[in-house]
Amino acid sequence: MILSILDTKIEFLKGVGPKRASLLNEELRIFTFSDLLNFFPYRYVDRSKIHTINTIKSFDVDIQLIGNITNKKKIGVGRKNRLVVDFVDSTGVVQLIFFKRIKWIDDFIQIGNKYLLFGRPKKYGSSISFVHPEIEIVENGNKKNRYPLYPLYHSTEKLTKSGLNSKGISKIIINVLESTLNSIVESLSDSIINKYKFSSRKLAFSTIHFPENLEKLNKAIHRMKFEELFFLQISLLKQKRIRKIKMKSHIFNKVGPSFNIFYKQYLDFQLTNAQKKVMKEIQNDMTSGFQMNRLLQGDVGSGKTVIAIMSIILSFDNGFQSCLMAPTEILAKQHFDSINNFARNIGLNVVLLTGKTKKQIKNQIISDLINNEIDLIIGTHALIEDNIKFKNLGLVIIDEQHKFGVSQRAKLWTNKYILPHVLVMTATPIPRTLAMTAYGDLDLSVIDELPPNRKKVETIHKYDREINVVYNFLYRELKNNKQVYIVYPLIEASKVLDYKNLLQGYENLKSIFEQKGIRISMMHGRLKKDQKQLEMDKFLNNDTQILVATTVIEVGVNIPNATIMVIQNAEKFGLSQLHQLRGRVGRGSDKSYCFLVTSNKLSSDAKVRLRAMVNSSDGFKIAETDLHLRGPGDVLGTRQSGLLNLKISNLVQDRDLLYSARDEADKLLNDDLYLKNIKNLKIRNFFLKYHQKQLKWGIVS
Repeated sequence: MILSILDTKIEFLKGVGPKRASLLNEELRIFTFSDLLNFFPYRYVDRSKIHTINTIKSFDVDIQLIGNITNKKKIGVGRKNRLVVDFVDSTGVVQLIFFKRIKWIDDFIQIGNKYLLFGRPKKYGSSISFVHPEIEIVENGNKKNRYPLYPLYHSTEKLTKSGLNSKGISKIIINVLESTLNSIVESLSDSIINKYKFSSRKLAFSTIHFPENLEKLNKAIHRMKFEELFFLQISLLKQKRIRKIKMKSHIFNKVGPSFNIFYKQYLDFQLTNAQKKVMKEIQNDMTSGFQMNRLLQGDVGSGKTVIAIMSIILSFDNGFQSCLMAPTEILAKQHFDSINNFARNIGLNVVLLTGKTKKQIKNQIISDLINNEIDLIIGTHALIEDNIKFKNLGLVIIDEQHKFGVSQRAKLWTNKYILPHVLVMTATPIPRTLAMTAYGDLDLSVIDELPPNRKKVETIHKYDREINVVYNFLYRELKNNKQVYIVYPLIEASKVLDYKNLLQGYENLKSIFEQKGIRISMMHGRLKKDQKQLEMDKFLNNDTQILVATTVIEVGVNIPNATIMVIQNAEKFGLSQLHQLRGRVGRGSDKSYCFLVTSNKLSSDAKVRLRAMVNSSDGFKIAETDLHLRGPGDVLGTRQSGLLNLKISNLVQDRDLLYSARDEADKLLNDDLYLKNIKNLKIRNFFLKYHQKQLKWGIVS
């Protein structure tokens, strides 16, 4: 591809050089002229307004003054040396204080001259001062600001020391605009530009960095946000369509006897309409001849596991092996036990493989897998070891997908020509805007309906001072043979974080409840695997009635008799985590409760989280609140973190624009998947240059 001036290394830009270039590379990931052009201001200061000294009331914003210098003097010696300048207008006087470049500033500032000052005022007693303000001479008694909306850029300590603070960055951006403006090419088709009345790309760049007014700035930002989201969606949707054309997989066109036996004899409840819809989507994928790559998301308790089971039986009826990966041994064992209850009766040979499987048994499993004597293997990360080989793998199911990396999943199969179907399940509801971006290359299925027998968990917020009320309620429920989870955020007391800790809580609960005949067990991440399983089994078998734990119980544990969840220091947990923990109760037909116990001092965000939990049990509503509070990066964790490194758009604030960009990308690729039409040439050229290599996820989700 022909290089343009935009591809020039940043060190060759006037005002940069090798030393500053190295810092820009390291600190801001700016390597080329194009990178600098796409380094946008984070906000703008209105420099069209001139204040007077007597109107200064706020000390947390930058302002402008026009006045004269009436006096200047150097004070102190050595490091305490500073230049103090009296700056006067018709309403008062302020002091300007300079600690650096004193000789140059002293020469520049002349008593009697008029200057334009820009900076942030500070107040000491009754006097007002400015430390290192920007200052420019006013000629002919008038100063017209070149940039009425002044851009502010993020910088770092290292860059600031080298002269590249916000003002320094704005200076080199002026240079890059002067060098490249005529080389900026259009990225959108004429039809899209006309439809949305976008400004040209050249004008958008110039305006975003140095706007003439707010109206033009908003138009430029709108255009560049659309461009960013549009090409992101093209990348995602193009990959998705090409995968459906090229990635061949097995055809499961048979609904056999095993499926019918399970459906009629072992499914002792009616599927919800949402489950039926999802099952139909999966069947359509499995009969297409191309690889299924589907994300199944549903709230806690919505019935994703039964969808997984039915998909596994479809694979079995068509003569293929299946694999189910779970993030923890407890969850893997739980899946194994629930499936093994009926597996033998339909001829399904199921095995469990975890890190603690004995070597002799593991070797037998490895042999049986390659000889096609195992129909379903359930396990943890142990399944992706190099020596695990399948004879005829047809379906991979990954439970709680964020626990597994892309490269890890790819290890599950060796045949790169006929790929297994992939179903990824998550109990963390994902807002639609996030699903369209972080998972936009996958087909999405949503179970947004709970089974009719599931009762809403009543969520109650209590303060520490009310804990005895909570304990009295627990005792009444425990006497009725119910079980209780009590979750703490830490294992041991922290000198830094004043949370209640689990060990103290455990001892306290023993002193309160054991004398009343209530047995208590404790589980946390530092226990050895065997001990952890022992404690869990005690609670599962009702040998203990209270399980004191950290968040190790967050994912997947299913104990219908546990009807109460108490979360201590609930203000310290994220909204998604609170919702997941609440999902551990309410899994039977009995009324269930979740107590959120907090300190009296709560931040505004903590109050929003607690209010959301008390007012709603809808995981998708809670996920939207979480997105607004934390932003997309934190909500998704590490999943495709680079993908969501958006330069100017925001998935929370720009939802409508995202939908428009996706619709346009969808229409474009429906008509011209490979962007060969002459009318799409600008889009094609820009996509090939800047976005072709953006997504390198290979053939798995």
